[in-house]
Amino acid sequence: MSTLILKNIHSEGPGTIEAYLHAEGMNYEVVDLSSGERIPPADAFNTLVILGGPMSVNEADTYTYINDEIGLVKEFIEKDKKVLGICLGAQIIAKALGAEVYKGAEPEIGWCEIEFTKIALLDKRIRRLAMHPNVGDIWNRIKVFQWHYETFDLPKGAIHIASSRLYPNQAFRYKENTYAFQFHIEVVREMIFEWLKDEDIDNQQLIEQTDLYFELLYRRAFAFYDAFF
Repeated sequence: MSTLILKNIHSEGPGTIEAYLHAEGMNYEVVDLSSGERIPPADAFNTLVILGGPMSVNEADTYTYINDEIGLVKEFIEKDKKVLGICLGAQIIAKALGAEVYKGAEPEIGWCEIEFTKIALLDKRIRRLAMHPNVGDIWNRIKVFQWHYETFDLPKGAIHIASSRLYPNQAFRYKENTYAFQFHIEVVREMIFEWLKDEDIDNQQLIEQTDLYFELLYRRAFAFYDAFF
């Protein structure tokens, strides 16, 4: 079986997810919906990854492929297949599960701290993300990269995974195999710098923080992928 990775915009690619799958020799297919590529038949895939994008999940009338993604999430969950949503992808999962998605009080951009809930640290996959790769201890707070303007309510029946100072709902798990992360664990340095250029943001501090925090997040992400994929 294989992993289906859906891009909502060209600039938000699979980054470290693709690097991991390639390194492990796992089959995967990347589909850029913003370029008009079509979603292939779902039966060939046992895992679905939905990436981010600047659009809102509530703009499905304009970005009609969002409705296709919502339908696909429902299908994968129904069949107990694995689903991972990043940023917009997380919001699409929330919407598919009947939760509201809406604009937050203010943007959350840059390297921010999230705090894991106690119940989240009982999850073997989340523990891999929380574990410090050098010393092996579990951290209940870690630095992650954020770039979003909207947030979501927790779907009914979801397990709350993490919160931040600005946004209480940073991540959740639904049933055993569906994970929604508002934050970006898939970013590579080049992706961050490209986003800064696209948004015309001159933020030397953010660049310096990327040099400081990126390597640790990269290793935490790979540990999570080991447990998830």
